[in-house]
Amino acid sequence: MASSIVLKLACLVIVCTVAISPLATADVSCGQVVNDLTPCINYVSNGGTVPENCCNGVKALYQAAQTTADRQSVCKCLKNAISGVPYTNYNLGLAAGLPSKCGVNLPYKISPSTDCSSVN
Repeated sequence: MASSIVLKLACLVIVCTVAISPLATADVSCGQVVNDLTPCINYVSNGGTVPENCCNGVKALYQAAQTTADRQSVCKCLKNAISGVPYTNYNLGLAAGLPSKCGVNLPYKISPSTDCSSVN
């Protein structure tokens, strides 16, 4: 159960990461999001060092969501993944810190209350 919670929380990180990608067009599936973020589960659960393959996934999703529609779709996928799943402030803090730890700059705080319809 904890792995499920952490995967869903890790997905939240990508909601915000993907939300500001300034590229052209791409189709990003929920399956791709999950596959790219799976390496982040242990870190978001337990802390420690962010695995390189986790950062590779964060960066890949940031680059893959190229249009507003793609970013909103990924956002909705991630919000659905974490809805109804309990998580701690510790897990949320680790997830929120992933973009900066992976060298992706976001101009806002990652939050479960992200409004996907306002993602550009």
